[in-house]
Amino acid sequence: MRMLHTMLRVGNLEESIKFYCDLLGMKLLRQKDYPGGEFTLAFVGYGDEADCTVLELTYNWGVDSYDLGNAYGHIAIEVDDIYKTCNDIKSRGGTVTREPGPMKHGSTVIAFIQDPNGYKIELIQGGSQGWADRSQPAMAGQSS
Repeated sequence: MRMLHTMLRVGNLEESIKFYCDLLGMKLLRQKDYPGGEFTLAFVGYGDEADCTVLELTYNWGVDSYDLGNAYGHIAIEVDDIYKTCNDIKSRGGTVTREPGPMKHGSTVIAFIQDPNGYKIELIQGGSQGWADRSQPAMAGQSS
């Protein structure tokens, strides 16, 4: 098994595609209208869907906002230079809701940004997570 995608409902598909592609450097992988169901799906990501987990942006025609609720947490993206990335995002009109710095009670360097729909995205400085060996992920049911 593998993770395929995470779906986010968006109120303005063009604005959301622009945010994820132009601001965060993802690529629009595919987009399709479903007139019978009155919705459009757009898939964005950093690599081909055959190899990478992606985001599915769902626009339900005529719906321009959603109650995000309190169960959703965030999407996490690793970046090479968190300070430069946050400065670039701010200079291009993006919203940084938590400036870069060590996480509370830890040493991982994080920041948070917000997409046009209010979804939170955690940026994590590459190499600051403290994982012992990223090349050997633990499998479900395996003890460490």
